[in-house]
Amino acid sequence: MTHTGLPRLESAGIDGWMVRLFETIEENNLLWLAALTHDCEAAFGDSLIDLVPSYTTLLVTFDPLRISSWEARKMLSEVLAKLVPDEVGGEGELHEIATWYDPGVGPDLTRVAELSDMSVDDVIKTHSFQEYRVFALGFSPGFAFMGLLDESLTCPRLSTPRPRVPAGSVAIAGQQTAAYPVVTPGGWNLIGRTAARLFDRNRDGFSLLKVGDRVRFVSVDRHTFENEGGDTTPAEPAQEERRT
Repeated sequence: MTHTGLPRLESAGIDGWMVRLFETIEENNLLWLAALTHDCEAAFGDSLIDLVPSYTTLLVTFDPLRISSWEARKMLSEVLAKLVPDEVGGEGELHEIATWYDPGVGPDLTRVAELSDMSVDDVIKTHSFQEYRVFALGFSPGFAFMGLLDESLTCPRLSTPRPRVPAGSVAIAGQQTAAYPVVTPGGWNLIGRTAARLFDRNRDGFSLLKVGDRVRFVSVDRHTFENEGGDTTPAEPAQEERRT
Protein backbone atom coordinates (compact mmCIF):
# COMPACT_ATOMS: atom_id res chain seq x y z
CA MET A 1 0.00 0.00 0.00
CA THR A 2 2.31 2.69 -1.27
CA HIS A 3 -0.18 4.95 -3.06
CA THR A 4 -0.47 8.50 -1.71
CA GLY A 5 -3.52 8.97 0.50
CA LEU A 6 -4.16 5.26 0.97
CA PRO A 7 -5.62 3.58 2.88
CA ARG A 8 -8.56 5.98 2.95
CA LEU A 9 -11.88 5.94 4.80
CA GLU A 10 -14.91 7.13 2.84
CA SER A 11 -18.31 7.66 4.40
CA ALA A 12 -21.04 5.23 3.30
CA GLY A 13 -23.89 6.70 5.32
CA ILE A 14 -24.67 6.69 9.03
CA ASP A 15 -24.06 2.95 9.26
CA GLY A 16 -21.10 2.35 7.00
CA TRP A 17 -17.54 3.16 5.97
CA MET A 18 -15.79 2.26 2.75
CA VAL A 19 -12.15 1.37 3.34
CA ARG A 20 -10.13 2.02 0.18
CA LEU A 21 -6.85 0.14 0.28
CA PHE A 22 -5.79 0.27 -3.38
CA GLU A 23 -6.47 2.07 -6.66
CA THR A 24 -5.44 -0.74 -9.03
CA ILE A 25 -6.53 -4.37 -9.34
CA GLU A 26 -3.83 -6.85 -8.36
CA GLU A 27 -3.98 -10.38 -6.98
CA ASN A 28 -1.82 -9.38 -4.00
CA ASN A 29 -4.64 -7.08 -2.85
CA LEU A 30 -6.50 -10.12 -1.57
CA LEU A 31 -3.91 -10.76 1.14
CA TRP A 32 -4.55 -7.32 2.63
CA LEU A 33 -8.33 -7.44 2.14
CA ALA A 34 -8.53 -10.87 3.79
CA ALA A 35 -6.58 -9.57 6.78
CA LEU A 36 -8.75 -6.45 7.02
CA THR A 37 -11.91 -8.56 6.88
CA HIS A 38 -10.75 -10.81 9.73
CA ASP A 39 -9.55 -7.90 11.85
CA CYS A 40 -12.83 -6.01 11.39
CA GLU A 41 -14.82 -9.07 12.46
CA ALA A 42 -12.77 -9.25 15.66
CA ALA A 43 -12.84 -5.51 16.35
CA PHE A 44 -16.55 -4.83 15.73
CA GLY A 45 -17.96 -8.03 17.24
CA ASP A 46 -21.74 -7.85 17.71
CA SER A 47 -21.80 -4.33 16.29
CA LEU A 48 -20.91 -5.60 12.82
CA ILE A 49 -23.70 -5.95 10.26
CA ASP A 50 -21.82 -6.89 7.08
CA LEU A 51 -18.47 -6.84 5.28
CA VAL A 52 -18.39 -6.58 1.48
CA PRO A 53 -14.90 -6.96 -0.02
CA SER A 54 -14.14 -5.91 -3.59
CA TYR A 55 -11.07 -5.58 -5.83
CA THR A 56 -9.64 -2.62 -3.92
CA THR A 57 -12.07 -1.84 -1.09
CA LEU A 58 -13.94 -3.22 1.89
CA LEU A 59 -17.40 -1.91 2.75
CA VAL A 60 -18.02 -2.10 6.50
CA THR A 61 -21.59 -1.73 7.74
CA PHE A 62 -22.40 -1.64 11.46
CA ASP A 63 -25.31 -1.23 13.84
CA PRO A 64 -25.67 2.54 14.52
CA LEU A 65 -27.66 1.74 17.67
CA ARG A 66 -24.58 0.06 19.15
CA ILE A 67 -21.79 2.36 17.95
CA SER A 68 -21.69 5.78 16.32
CA SER A 69 -20.19 6.52 12.95
CA TRP A 70 -17.32 8.37 14.66
CA GLU A 71 -16.59 5.39 16.93
CA ALA A 72 -16.62 3.05 13.94
CA ARG A 73 -14.20 5.32 12.09
CA LYS A 74 -11.86 5.40 15.08
CA MET A 75 -12.01 1.61 15.32
CA LEU A 76 -11.18 1.21 11.64
CA SER A 77 -8.25 3.63 11.94
CA GLU A 78 -6.84 1.52 14.78
CA VAL A 79 -7.29 -1.68 12.75
CA LEU A 80 -5.56 -0.15 9.72
CA ALA A 81 -2.63 1.05 11.83
CA LYS A 82 -1.82 -2.57 12.75
CA LEU A 83 -2.81 -4.24 9.49
CA VAL A 84 -0.48 -6.86 7.99
CA PRO A 85 -1.26 -9.11 4.98
CA ASP A 86 -2.86 -12.49 5.66
CA GLU A 87 -0.41 -14.84 3.93
CA VAL A 88 -2.35 -17.95 5.02
CA GLY A 89 -5.93 -16.78 4.47
CA GLY A 90 -5.13 -15.59 0.97
CA GLU A 91 -4.96 -19.07 -0.55
CA GLY A 92 -8.68 -19.82 -0.82
CA GLU A 93 -10.39 -23.01 -1.96
CA LEU A 94 -9.73 -24.30 -5.48
CA HIS A 95 -12.79 -24.96 -7.67
CA GLU A 96 -12.64 -26.71 -11.02
CA ILE A 97 -15.63 -25.64 -13.10
CA ALA A 98 -16.39 -27.90 -16.06
CA THR A 99 -17.18 -25.71 -19.07
CA TRP A 100 -18.45 -26.47 -22.55
CA TYR A 101 -16.90 -23.90 -24.88
CA ASP A 102 -19.06 -23.73 -28.00
CA PRO A 103 -20.49 -20.94 -30.20
CA GLY A 104 -24.00 -22.24 -29.55
CA VAL A 105 -23.89 -21.50 -25.82
CA GLY A 106 -21.02 -19.03 -26.13
CA PRO A 107 -22.07 -16.93 -29.12
CA ASP A 108 -19.26 -14.40 -28.63
CA LEU A 109 -16.53 -17.05 -28.77
CA THR A 110 -15.77 -16.57 -32.47
CA ARG A 111 -15.80 -12.77 -32.21
CA VAL A 112 -13.46 -12.86 -29.20
CA ALA A 113 -11.09 -15.02 -31.25
CA GLU A 114 -11.17 -12.48 -34.09
CA LEU A 115 -10.59 -9.54 -31.73
CA SER A 116 -7.69 -11.38 -30.09
CA ASP A 117 -6.25 -12.50 -33.44
CA MET A 118 -6.39 -16.10 -32.22
CA SER A 119 -8.10 -19.31 -33.22
CA VAL A 120 -11.14 -20.47 -31.26
CA ASP A 121 -9.10 -23.39 -29.91
CA ASP A 122 -6.41 -21.00 -28.69
CA VAL A 123 -9.02 -18.85 -26.94
CA ILE A 124 -10.33 -21.95 -25.15
CA LYS A 125 -6.85 -23.12 -24.20
CA THR A 126 -5.84 -19.69 -22.92
CA HIS A 127 -8.99 -19.16 -20.88
CA SER A 128 -8.97 -22.66 -19.36
CA PHE A 129 -5.22 -22.63 -18.68
CA GLN A 130 -5.37 -19.69 -16.27
CA GLU A 131 -6.16 -20.01 -12.57
CA TYR A 132 -8.37 -17.13 -11.44
CA ARG A 133 -9.00 -15.52 -8.07
CA VAL A 134 -12.42 -14.43 -6.85
CA PHE A 135 -12.07 -10.72 -6.08
CA ALA A 136 -15.68 -9.83 -5.33
CA LEU A 137 -19.28 -11.05 -5.26
CA GLY A 138 -22.11 -8.89 -6.53
CA PHE A 139 -24.36 -7.82 -9.44
CA SER A 140 -26.59 -10.87 -8.88
CA PRO A 141 -26.68 -13.64 -6.22
CA GLY A 142 -23.56 -15.78 -6.48
CA PHE A 143 -21.99 -13.75 -9.30
CA ALA A 144 -18.21 -13.86 -8.75
CA PHE A 145 -15.88 -11.33 -10.36
CA MET A 146 -12.67 -13.19 -11.20
CA GLY A 147 -9.31 -12.22 -12.60
CA LEU A 148 -6.91 -11.51 -13.89
CA LEU A 149 -7.60 -12.56 -17.47
CA ASP A 150 -4.67 -13.15 -19.80
CA GLU A 151 -3.97 -9.89 -21.65
CA SER A 152 -4.38 -11.62 -25.02
CA LEU A 153 -8.09 -12.17 -24.24
CA THR A 154 -8.84 -8.69 -22.96
CA CYS A 155 -11.88 -7.32 -24.78
CA PRO A 156 -14.52 -4.66 -24.02
CA ARG A 157 -18.02 -5.30 -22.76
CA LEU A 158 -20.80 -5.42 -25.31
CA SER A 159 -22.00 -2.00 -26.44
CA THR A 160 -25.59 -3.26 -25.99
CA PRO A 161 -26.13 -5.74 -23.11
CA ARG A 162 -28.23 -8.82 -23.73
CA PRO A 163 -31.66 -8.65 -22.07
CA ARG A 164 -31.31 -12.32 -21.10
CA VAL A 165 -28.13 -14.27 -20.36
CA PRO A 166 -28.72 -17.98 -19.61
CA ALA A 167 -27.67 -19.34 -16.22
CA GLY A 168 -24.23 -20.94 -16.27
CA SER A 169 -22.93 -18.74 -19.09
CA VAL A 170 -19.14 -18.31 -18.85
CA ALA A 171 -18.06 -14.85 -19.94
CA ILE A 172 -15.22 -12.36 -20.13
CA ALA A 173 -14.96 -8.55 -20.09
CA GLY A 174 -11.86 -6.42 -19.72
CA GLN A 175 -9.46 -8.27 -17.44
CA GLN A 176 -12.27 -10.19 -15.75
CA THR A 177 -14.08 -13.48 -16.19
CA ALA A 178 -17.24 -14.84 -14.57
CA ALA A 179 -20.05 -17.36 -14.81
CA TYR A 180 -23.65 -16.16 -14.56
CA PRO A 181 -25.36 -18.03 -11.66
CA VAL A 182 -28.92 -17.15 -12.71
CA VAL A 183 -30.76 -15.83 -15.77
CA THR A 184 -30.14 -12.09 -15.90
CA PRO A 185 -29.37 -9.26 -18.32
CA GLY A 186 -25.65 -8.90 -19.00
CA GLY A 187 -23.08 -7.19 -21.16
CA TRP A 188 -20.14 -9.57 -20.96
CA ASN A 189 -18.86 -11.68 -23.86
CA LEU A 190 -20.24 -15.24 -23.66
CA ILE A 191 -17.72 -17.95 -24.56
CA GLY A 192 -19.19 -21.10 -23.00
CA ARG A 193 -21.46 -22.56 -20.34
CA THR A 194 -21.17 -24.60 -17.16
CA ALA A 195 -23.64 -26.91 -15.45
CA ALA A 196 -22.23 -26.04 -12.01
CA ARG A 197 -24.75 -24.72 -9.48
CA LEU A 198 -23.13 -21.41 -8.63
CA PHE A 199 -26.00 -20.24 -6.43
CA ASP A 200 -28.11 -22.58 -4.32
CA ARG A 201 -30.51 -21.47 -1.58
CA ASN A 202 -30.03 -24.84 0.13
CA ARG A 203 -26.24 -24.41 0.32
CA ASP A 204 -24.63 -22.90 3.40
CA GLY A 205 -23.70 -19.39 2.30
CA PHE A 206 -25.71 -19.86 -0.94
CA SER A 207 -22.78 -19.05 -3.25
CA LEU A 208 -20.42 -21.78 -4.48
CA LEU A 209 -17.59 -19.26 -4.75
CA LYS A 210 -16.25 -16.96 -2.04
CA VAL A 211 -13.90 -14.00 -2.14
CA GLY A 212 -10.33 -15.29 -2.19
CA ASP A 213 -11.21 -18.65 -3.77
CA ARG A 214 -9.31 -19.92 -6.81
CA VAL A 215 -11.09 -21.08 -9.97
CA ARG A 216 -10.00 -23.06 -12.99
CA PHE A 217 -12.37 -23.56 -15.93
CA VAL A 218 -11.97 -27.09 -17.31
CA SER A 219 -12.92 -27.65 -20.95
CA VAL A 220 -15.37 -30.55 -21.48
CA ASP A 221 -17.27 -31.84 -24.51
CA ARG A 222 -21.01 -31.60 -25.08
CA HIS A 223 -21.65 -35.17 -23.93
CA THR A 224 -20.01 -34.53 -20.56
CA PHE A 225 -21.78 -31.19 -20.23
CA GLU A 226 -25.18 -32.78 -20.86
CA ASN A 227 -24.47 -35.66 -18.46
CA GLU A 228 -23.81 -33.08 -15.74
CA GLY A 229 -27.22 -31.52 -16.37
CA GLY A 230 -26.11 -28.70 -18.64
CA ASP A 231 -28.63 -26.77 -20.72
CA THR A 232 -27.67 -26.80 -24.42
CA THR A 233 -30.28 -24.21 -25.47
CA PRO A 234 -28.44 -21.69 -27.70
CA ALA A 235 -27.88 -18.17 -26.38
CA GLU A 236 -28.95 -15.11 -28.35
CA PRO A 237 -26.18 -13.45 -30.41
CA ALA A 238 -24.97 -10.03 -29.38
CA GLN A 239 -26.15 -6.86 -31.12
CA GLU A 240 -22.61 -6.50 -32.50
CA GLU A 241 -23.02 -9.79 -34.36
CA ARG A 242 -26.48 -8.97 -35.65
CA ARG A 243 -25.21 -5.82 -37.31
CA THR A 244 -22.50 -7.64 -39.29
